[in-house]
Amino acid sequence: MLAGRSSGGLPLRLLGAVLVLGGAALFATSGHWPWRRLDLPVARPILVDAGDGLSETLDTLRRGETLSQLFARHGITDLDLSRLDPSLSLDPRRLRSGLIFSFRAVSPDSHPTHISVRTAPEQRVTFRRVADGWDPKVEPITWRSEPVKIEGAIDNSLYEALDAQVGDDQLDGPNRQRLAWDLADIYAWQVDFTRDIQPGDRFRVVFERLVSESGEVRFGRVLAGDLHISGKSLTAFRFQENGRTAFFDADGNSLRRAFLRAPVQFRRISSTFARARFHPILGITRRHEGTDYAAAPGTPVMAAGDGVVQRAGWSGGYGNLIELRHRNGIITRYGHLRGFARGVRAGARVTQGQTIGFVGSTGLASGPHLHYEFRVNGIAKDSRRVELGNGAPIAAAERAAFEQERNRLLGLLGASSAVATH
Repeated sequence: MLAGRSSGGLPLRLLGAVLVLGGAALFATSGHWPWRRLDLPVARPILVDAGDGLSETLDTLRRGETLSQLFARHGITDLDLSRLDPSLSLDPRRLRSGLIFSFRAVSPDSHPTHISVRTAPEQRVTFRRVADGWDPKVEPITWRSEPVKIEGAIDNSLYEALDAQVGDDQLDGPNRQRLAWDLADIYAWQVDFTRDIQPGDRFRVVFERLVSESGEVRFGRVLAGDLHISGKSLTAFRFQENGRTAFFDADGNSLRRAFLRAPVQFRRISSTFARARFHPILGITRRHEGTDYAAAPGTPVMAAGDGVVQRAGWSGGYGNLIELRHRNGIITRYGHLRGFARGVRAGARVTQGQTIGFVGSTGLASGPHLHYEFRVNGIAKDSRRVELGNGAPIAAAERAAFEQERNRLLGLLGASSAVATH
């Protein structure tokens, strides 16, 4: 008899698997197990003092639970959720688990007479028991705005610099990240943060912090910035021109240009534009007609400028490729993508900064990165050294208002207001 076989001819491994599965089925049907089952903890309702003569219980909408089930747990069965006004933003089919509901009652043993839930940072939905049922209402949440100034050195990356200078008492981690991304967006036309930062560079920024009536804190928006990068001072001032918010330099020129300096954020350059480069996959030396930006798989890729999709699909060594056609004979290419954003197909129009795809490693790629090309009349150019021109000046009718706002923001920055006026 061969080793590893049972007397009946079945392999021992297969026989053992049959016995294990059979035993598991027996225990499952009997409800008894030979080991202690692991029960994941579920947050219990918390009873707190509401401070208004009512007892308040805080409870959480659990994963897979319906609102009806949550309400029933507190003895509420007469609230018809299907008849709620859509403006309440309380669609039972779209509520996420983790929402905290407040149930207030005259005593812990009585049924609630008041329910409230925070459905968005700016609003709360409440239900008050009345004679014929429940009266729903949307209550706005008041946030006050306060300017905050921070400054410091940029030793490695913009995010690390901001993270080091902004404490948790000012903004938490996710909101610090939002601040870094917004500031990078503002300077996206002027600064390539992967190559322009040098020792001694500094930043100064005034942003709006929002504080709710209950003391919550979140990031609002950037108001002004002053970067000292590579020996240059780059200022940015938020201003609303003709009803549209934009950023301008101290002289009133828009920071916006026809093309972004780089189509992905917070990345590093893994390979530059070069006349000769050793290809890591092919093992040969050849011209590299673009810039490679290493980034995590799935990182959004943005359109560098307004344009029309010329093609979006598989293209040999490029893998998944998007090619955009712009004005003045300019073509931009985005290669090795993991996939395309919804609606990106040949003939579709895209706007600058719009997400068109996601970083991947398709085609001849040794790792996840974006291959970005900038072509003028068919000739490849180094996108990092293309002259993007000057921004459009602010309208003459808005000049006085802009200068007044610029000087106010300069005061918040603590910078000199001795700038050119027109």
